[in-house]
Amino acid sequence: MPRLLRAGMGAAAVGLLLIYNSVDTTPAGDPAAAPAAPPAATAAASPPPSPAAPAAAPGAPVLKRAKPTRLRIPQIAVDAPFTELALGPTGQLDAPPPDDKNLVGWYRDGVTPGERGSAVVAGHIDTSKGPAVFLLLSLLLPGNKVEVSRADGTVAVFSVDSVETFAKNAFPDQRVYGKTPDAQLRLITCGGTYDKQKRDYLDNVVVFAHLESSHKA
Repeated sequence: MPRLLRAGMGAAAVGLLLIYNSVDTTPAGDPAAAPAAPPAATAAASPPPSPAAPAAAPGAPVLKRAKPTRLRIPQIAVDAPFTELALGPTGQLDAPPPDDKNLVGWYRDGVTPGERGSAVVAGHIDTSKGPAVFLLLSLLLPGNKVEVSRADGTVAVFSVDSVETFAKNAFPDQRVYGKTPDAQLRLITCGGTYDKQKRDYLDNVVVFAHLESSHKA
């Protein structure tokens, strides 16, 4: 069951919270034979940081706001364009279109990659058309690089800090979406066991990364 957008409660300091879900609408069966259909909702993002956000550490790079245009992760052969994601009528973040397996989504009202805060990028692990852009996301290692090309002509280079898997019913909202003193990136997809009865993956894979440098494209 997709988790709805939440505001207030214990997550008030986090802002708008969403979570990536992949729900299979094909007949129950092995997901390798019948890949999951388009997710009903996708990853999460926090709103642009407020003046109350912690001060960045001395020397930590922070970029101005600029829309992301392309994501490259050489270690897992990702080279994909971005699409903007908006909220649907039920308060969920719309998923990237299911007819394009090589596409990542960015919540257009959230932090842009390179800005101070936690920028969130969502991608499918699979779709009805087969394996998708974030199929190998869980294989990333600390120190691997993630490059985000931006509309202002800069490339933000992030370094992976950790790759972790969380049960969807015990997702650490504050840790993933909370304010940060520097520019950070979260890459999110589905993972873990595929529940044939629920037609859904039980976990989320989250890559935590920080902005290491930037350069002109």
